[in-house]
Amino acid sequence: MTKETFTGNSIIGSSDRKGNLPVKGVFDYDACKGSLSDFDLLKDEIVSEQLTRNIQFFGIDSQRKVTKSFVVVIGLGGVGSHAASMLLRSGVGRLLLVDFDQVSLSSLNRHAVATRDDVGTPKALCLQKHFSSIFPECQIEAKVQLYNSSSEEEILSGNPDFVLDCIDNIDTKVALLAACVRRGLKVLSATGAGARADPTRIRVADLRESTTDPLSRSVRHRLRKEYGIEGGIPVVFSMEKPKAKLLPFQGPNGEDENPSDYQIVPGFRVRIIPVLGTIPAIFGQVMASYVVTQLAGMSVPVEPVVNLDLEHYRVLHQRLLEHEELLYGSASQVLVDVEEVRYIVKELWHGRSARDLTPKDVGRGMWRSVNELMLVRWNQAKPATVSNLILLKFKEAEVHESMTLDDVKDKEPDFFAMVTDVLKRAEIDFGW
Repeated sequence: MTKETFTGNSIIGSSDRKGNLPVKGVFDYDACKGSLSDFDLLKDEIVSEQLTRNIQFFGIDSQRKVTKSFVVVIGLGGVGSHAASMLLRSGVGRLLLVDFDQVSLSSLNRHAVATRDDVGTPKALCLQKHFSSIFPECQIEAKVQLYNSSSEEEILSGNPDFVLDCIDNIDTKVALLAACVRRGLKVLSATGAGARADPTRIRVADLRESTTDPLSRSVRHRLRKEYGIEGGIPVVFSMEKPKAKLLPFQGPNGEDENPSDYQIVPGFRVRIIPVLGTIPAIFGQVMASYVVTQLAGMSVPVEPVVNLDLEHYRVLHQRLLEHEELLYGSASQVLVDVEEVRYIVKELWHGRSARDLTPKDVGRGMWRSVNELMLVRWNQAKPATVSNLILLKFKEAEVHESMTLDDVKDKEPDFFAMVTDVLKRAEIDFGW
C-alpha cells in the first residue's frame, strides 16, 4: 500500500484542542481511490475537525452522506467556480470539474479562487490547483473539455449524485439538461446572472416557474420543442429584470465588430455582458447550498414563486369570511387576517390548489387561477386557523366539505399525509 508523508496542512493526523494542525502525518492514497462508499473520510480527525460546523448542522450521519457523494460541475466561471468551491468546503468527497475555457483577466471580478497568476490557465486546472490546498482529501478530477454529445458519456458516467449546469451557452445547456433527464440524473441549472444587481430576487424553482428570466424562457422552449421536456428541472434564477443591456463588441482597433469573428467555439458569447461579480457568486452559493442539503437528506422548502399582490390575498380572505358565514352562520371562527392568508396561500400552497401543486399556472396565469380558488377548513370541527386551512378550487372545496377526514384518510392516504405534513409545518412556524 502506497503511503506518503507530508508537512504543513496537507496531512492527516490528530490536532490539539485549539485546532492547530500537527507538523507531520500520513495520508493513505490507496484507501481513498475507487468508490467513496467504502471509505469514511470523517473517521479522520483533521477532516472531521475541518467539517465540524457542518457536522453540528447536519449531524454525523447526514454529513457522511455528503462526504461520500460525487458531484459534477460543468461550467467554471463566476457561478460554477463559487458553487464548486462551497461544495468542496462542505465536504463533498468527489468532484468532477469541467470547462473548456481559460481564466481571463476580466473574469477575476467574479471568479471564486483565480488570481492574476492563473490568467491564461484552464479554469478546471485552476480550481483543481487551489482546491487541493483547501480540502486535499477530496478526489478532484479536472477535464479541460467542452460538453457535447461526443463527450456526454465520459462526463456523465460514474453515477454522479448531482450535476450542476453552470453553462451560459443555450445549445450546450439544453443538450446537457436533456441528457441528465434521459439518464435519470439529478441536475440543478443556473440561468442568467449577468446584468443583475439585486441579491434578494434570486430564487430556486422548477424551470416552468422561471418566467421572468429570458435565458430560462429560451431553455424551456427548446426543451419542450426538441425533447418533449415540460419541466421537473430545478433552476436558480433572478426575478429581477436585467439592469444593463448587451454591449456592442469592440475589436482590438476599438471599432465595433462582429463578436462571432472572435469566438473560440461557435455560439459562445464573447465578453459583451456586463456583470456585477457579486451576483454570479451568490448564484453559485445558492446552488451549493441547495445541493449539499439535498445530499444530506435535509428538507429545505424553497421560497415559492407566487406572482400575486396584496389585493389577491384580500379577495381570498373576504371569500373565506363569506363562505364561513354561509356555511356556519358566522365568521367568528375565522382566526386569520390578510397577512396570515398571504402566508397560507404563498408559503403552504404556493398559490395553487392543494390537489394540484404542479407549477402549470405561472405569471398572469396564476392571477387568473385565483378566481377559481378558495380557502376552506381542513378539519371542519376546528376553527379556521393558519394550520387548518387548505386552498382548493370551488368544486374541490364542495367535495371536501361533503366528506369527513376519516373518509379522506381511507380513500386518499397519500393526499391526507401530504396535507397533514404541510399543516404541521404551519404549526411549527407559528409555534403552536
